[in-house]
Amino acid sequence: MSLALARLLQLASPALPVGAYTYSQGLEWAVEAGRVCDEATALEWVGGLLANTVGCFEAPLTASLQRAWMAADLGEVERLNAEFLASRESSELRAETLQMGYSLRRLLHDLGSTSLPPTSAALQEITFPAGWALAAAVWAIDPEQTLIAYLWSWCENQVMAALKAVPLGQTAGQRLLLGLGACLPAIARAAVVLPEECWSNLAPGFALASSRHETQYARLFRS
Repeated sequence: MSLALARLLQLASPALPVGAYTYSQGLEWAVEAGRVCDEATALEWVGGLLANTVGCFEAPLTASLQRAWMAADLGEVERLNAEFLASRESSELRAETLQMGYSLRRLLHDLGSTSLPPTSAALQEITFPAGWALAAAVWAIDPEQTLIAYLWSWCENQVMAALKAVPLGQTAGQRLLLGLGACLPAIARAAVVLPEECWSNLAPGFALASSRHETQYARLFRS
């Protein structure tokens, strides 16, 4: 358990070289449009996405991907990877998940992991959830703990984007993480067992924010 925890902390660390810090997932446009302008509205935006899209689609899909990797079921990995890629509503979101997925798989290879399973032609474009689930499977991390770390990493990146774009102070950022972090165990617990027919990522406002960010004049972030 101690080694798995160390590996989990490494996977969730901001130092993981996948470029997450360069993306805001539409949050920068929400700031530009005045939808997010202070700590309260940042919490509303990030917390809403966590509860209504990431927690009930991306998280259960990542858990299913980890189980598929652990079972060496490449057909299921391919299906779920394609499903997540199809769910990316804008070119920026699609490019983001493919770049981060590629970087994570390349990192695992460069770290000399001997447990990497073979991949097929259909997995040449690997999404970030698929890459994360692969790392968790290779490092034998508990799926529920994997999800808590995955969700934490997503929340932390969103909060860091808000600190730069709104901008917010460091203490406000820690308050946001404290509030968001309190929700993660329950979200992860539910996501691990959520049947696929109940998955949902319906968030039209998020899709519009991401699309409009593509033509935003002044940008700090790539999405």
